[in-house]
Amino acid sequence: MTDKKRIGVLVMSYGTPESMESIEAYYTHIRHGRPPTEEQLQELKDRYAAIVGGVFPLREHTNKQVEALQQALDAGGGDVEFVCFQGLKHASPYIEDGVRQIAEAGIQDAIGIVLAPHYSVMSVGSYIKRAEAIASELGISFRFVKSYYARPELIEAFAERVKEGLARFEGGDNQVRVLFSAHSLPEKILQMGDPYVDQLLATSKLIADQVGLPSWQFVWQSAGRTADPWLGPDILDVMQNLQREGVKKILSCPIGFVSDHLEILYDLDIEAKQLAAELGIHFERIRSLNQDPRYIGLLRDIVRELADQAPGQYDM
Repeated sequence: MTDKKRIGVLVMSYGTPESMESIEAYYTHIRHGRPPTEEQLQELKDRYAAIVGGVFPLREHTNKQVEALQQALDAGGGDVEFVCFQGLKHASPYIEDGVRQIAEAGIQDAIGIVLAPHYSVMSVGSYIKRAEAIASELGISFRFVKSYYARPELIEAFAERVKEGLARFEGGDNQVRVLFSAHSLPEKILQMGDPYVDQLLATSKLIADQVGLPSWQFVWQSAGRTADPWLGPDILDVMQNLQREGVKKILSCPIGFVSDHLEILYDLDIEAKQLAAELGIHFERIRSLNQDPRYIGLLRDIVRELADQAPGQYDM
């Protein structure tokens, strides 16, 4: 009886600080080594403090997703042993740390997957680039998932949540405006032929068609504060426009995120909800995927499918 082949699975995500004390280092890393001003740092700390439980639930969701994926892969059996490692863009363990841990475990064959369904060279592409750089130094062969925005399991999981969300309103679905959203990026990606916008619109339409939505649109959220223009319109501006049009009910569907993070629990649940109250709008948000069995099962299936592919990058 031979030993099973071992394949490392690098699960990548943006990362969050582990405590209020680590927010400054986290913010400095996001700013490419430039420390934030006292005012900027305090504003970010206040946002984390406003969330029930502070920073801890944010990190916990990602940890649980990785644990759930490991369990799903272990339960599948087969002649391959998959070993999951975590790699974060802006917090420890960093992407480079995760790749080194794979090498230290004696594994030379690996798969990289990002906890984000939609590809942009500035998001998923940057994760892959960093992993590839250290992997080449360590002699690790990688296959990377670039995107999985149209997989049926993903669409079904979101569609179920949209139906649940619509049920919270009185008076019928035709009075509710559904706003699909994702994290904005600098507008310059449009000149780069980046697929991010098209993939998000495709996901939105697939969900809307499956649910049979009478009224929906796509908006952006959580834009950065830089000199460069970012993709819009922003959800807060759209909400004000909709109020002027007479819309009284909004269901927020942040399809660009797969778990509860700052952009969900603060930007939507606090900031957008406060604005809705001021505008006299009934505002609801769909449940995040977090450890949804269909989402974890989708990640498992993609990893297993990639195990049979040659090294490279793949849209799944």
